[in-house]
Amino acid sequence: MTTNKMTFTILTTNCCEPSLKQESSTLPIAIIGAGPIGLAAAAHLSATNEKFVIIESGHSVGMNILQWGHVRLFSTWNYNVDKVAVKLLEDNGWKAPVMKRLPFGKELVEDYLMPLADLPQIKPFIKLNAKVVAVSKQGLDKMKDANRDEQSFILYVETDGSTERIQAKAVIDATGTWGQPNPVNADNVWTQQEKSLSSRITYGIPDIKGKDRSTFEHKRVAVVGGGHSAINTILELANLEGTEIVWVLRKKRVEEVYGGEALDALPARGQLGSRIHQLVDSGVIQVHTPFLIHQVIEEDGTLTIQGTSKHEEATIHHIDQIIANTGSRPDFSFLREIRLDLDPATESVSALAPLIDPNIHSCGTVRPHGEAELRQPEKNFYVVCMKSYGRAPTFLMATGYEQVRSIVAHLIGDQEAAKRVELDLPETGVCSSTIGGKSSCC
Repeated sequence: MTTNKMTFTILTTNCCEPSLKQESSTLPIAIIGAGPIGLAAAAHLSATNEKFVIIESGHSVGMNILQWGHVRLFSTWNYNVDKVAVKLLEDNGWKAPVMKRLPFGKELVEDYLMPLADLPQIKPFIKLNAKVVAVSKQGLDKMKDANRDEQSFILYVETDGSTERIQAKAVIDATGTWGQPNPVNADNVWTQQEKSLSSRITYGIPDIKGKDRSTFEHKRVAVVGGGHSAINTILELANLEGTEIVWVLRKKRVEEVYGGEALDALPARGQLGSRIHQLVDSGVIQVHTPFLIHQVIEEDGTLTIQGTSKHEEATIHHIDQIIANTGSRPDFSFLREIRLDLDPATESVSALAPLIDPNIHSCGTVRPHGEAELRQPEKNFYVVCMKSYGRAPTFLMATGYEQVRSIVAHLIGDQEAAKRVELDLPETGVCSSTIGGKSSCC
């Protein structure tokens, strides 16, 4: 019998000293996730000469965005970049894109995030291919109160088969919700049956025009979901040869998804509503709504979707592939030893819940918020970006930049700046992308 050996080391880059007994003032602030919001936090910390370390599980910054890099955002470049990050880039000779253009996800990464991450003020302090598997307080479990606020955080980070213990005086969790999709099951419960059909169900927005074309061409494809991501998916499927489209929604009426159309403050978003409206009216799409999916089974080489429609049993037969645009959920499993205050319904930061409740708010009606609303029972621990919104699909990137600006101001002791509101958006709001109605950009 052999025993797996774990290696425990202390981060020894010049962002922090290697001693476990060092004073809190010499420790870095740990940022988990190297997406736009995590890198913006790093830019703000760099601008104030504050030590930090960024821990990213992927092999590149912006890994989540690259998975939907083929998708164009609704909002222009100027709403998708952080002001302090832009200044840092410009001071280093960066050539900015045309700010009135609508970027693709891939452009956001290649033309903004990668240059930002490559700056000498940030690059030495990024750890790629490093996954945070646990966060705790030094020498304490979740129940211990004694001197808890004074103890540093310990992050357990897996890299190349070994585990590092990284010490930090504050933690900003910017991991987002990408990679934790909701199931097609209307009760939002994952079943082994659905998991076993992973080769037939795609979660998110596949690259239908590109590498995923052959998966859906000449197939009968069911799209599950009623957000902008589902609309975007259907519009791309409609351009394929020989593809039959079945749209499955929980909404009472399909008209509910069309939005403002020509009256939308964001033309790109309004055009989606108008185009899908035309396709539905033309009969190109077979719409099932309201339809609540109970299970998906495989029989005779195709999928059968079973559920209820208008309180009666209903079945959709002969489906080759399913695209699930059903949203996502946060992962708090690695924060079991951290004291968190989360809303029981949205799974958002508790104080944000009434501000972002999707039953009341769209991303255009969520008011600015900062450190005070994001504060957790665990001093100097913050959940930001999409993850701070939990399951609510009302997040936008500019809001995330405002979050980390306020948090960094608080951490460096500038309480006036932390309380100040610097978010500048049109009155109608800006929904950043087609990803499930939220900006999947953490």
